[in-house]
Amino acid sequence: MTHLRQIMLEELERRNYASSTIRAYIRTVEHFAQHFRCSPDRLGPDHIRQYQAAMFRTWKLAPNTVTQRLAALRFLYIQVLKRGWSVAETPYPKKELHLPQILSQAEVTRLIDATETPFQRILVMTLYATGARRAEVARLKISDIDSERMVVHIRGGKGRKDRDVMLSPALLEALRTYWRGLRRKPAVWLFPGNRWHTSSRPVTTKVLWTACRQAALRAGLEHKHIHPHTLRHCFATHLLEAGADLRTIQVLLGHRDLEETTIYLHLSSKHLSATSSPLDMLRLAIPGEAVRNA
Repeated sequence: MTHLRQIMLEELERRNYASSTIRAYIRTVEHFAQHFRCSPDRLGPDHIRQYQAAMFRTWKLAPNTVTQRLAALRFLYIQVLKRGWSVAETPYPKKELHLPQILSQAEVTRLIDATETPFQRILVMTLYATGARRAEVARLKISDIDSERMVVHIRGGKGRKDRDVMLSPALLEALRTYWRGLRRKPAVWLFPGNRWHTSSRPVTTKVLWTACRQAALRAGLEHKHIHPHTLRHCFATHLLEAGADLRTIQVLLGHRDLEETTIYLHLSSKHLSATSSPLDMLRLAIPGEAVRNA
């Protein structure tokens, strides 16, 4: 397994896969081997089918998680072991579309005001103001805040793509207040790690997750299951309700396909309430009147 792991790691790195994808693929192959207590090069299609069934039946994994794990095994067998892979024998599961939880603007205000520390407050504000993913916010550099052009540069986002988003004047002022309060001014990272925020490495994504969860608890919003991505959904939905077009939102979010962005049409209360039900177009008789006229 050690030799295979090294080869797989090299093949993933040669293709410039994201570090998070590399970790997920390696973990999947390790789990696959541990499940059968055997090296993957001695396992075949029957084992893959059994493993796929166990992901649903035993571990109750979501379809998207199963798809990612199958992609990892497919990479192993095709790119590392140089074997064939039958899509017919190992089909990807049907995707499930669940609409994400959305907060109202009043609830976002409550969430920000309920943060426990100034550091958590600026993290939550940045998530909402930019619509960035938590990993993108965690790895923001000081140089990414462009107050001259009033934009925030998102470097190496999903798919290793760069993009710019608007720099809110309110966020800029909050960032300046946060900066003045730091004990030691960082050299590179906007949000440095460790307890005193003096590390030479950026804050971890878990810190952003914790900031959102603790603020939700303090704000009485724990039933909403709020996490950093919730604020990304709120950013897009509130922009749409404010009149921004889908194409602009697509660019700001860094979506590859406009179809990904259309989900926010389903989440926008303004767009839903502006659309009349066909029932409203019917001229129905008053209850009981139709019976009397029969």
